[in-house]
Amino acid sequence: MKTFICIMCPKGCHLAVDEENDYQVTGHSCNKGVKYGKAEATNPVREVTSTVVVRNGNSHRCSVKTLDGIPKESVREAMTILNQVRLQAPVEIGDIVLENLLNTGIDVVATCTIQAS
Repeated sequence: MKTFICIMCPKGCHLAVDEENDYQVTGHSCNKGVKYGKAEATNPVREVTSTVVVRNGNSHRCSVKTLDGIPKESVREAMTILNQVRLQAPVEIGDIVLENLLNTGIDVVATCTIQAS
């Protein structure tokens, strides 16, 4: 039995996931808790947000995020890679900063606009 606190809404339900009973979830107050509990027990993922360095722009850093969740155990390695990224201004919101992060099929995109200086 695995236990989690659901983060899908402000209630923070205490979930129990029975791995030996087809990942049955108890302790939820809505179906979002069931989906979250099963996902956390079988394949936990996290969306990653960070910043990267921008050269020759009106700001020295640009916020970025993954377009979807990546495996939870890969987050630290993803941050190491993002810390090495150097962009050249201009950067537009939605620009792909890094394709196929860690061979997950998930891209990293810019979430801000940086003008060239």
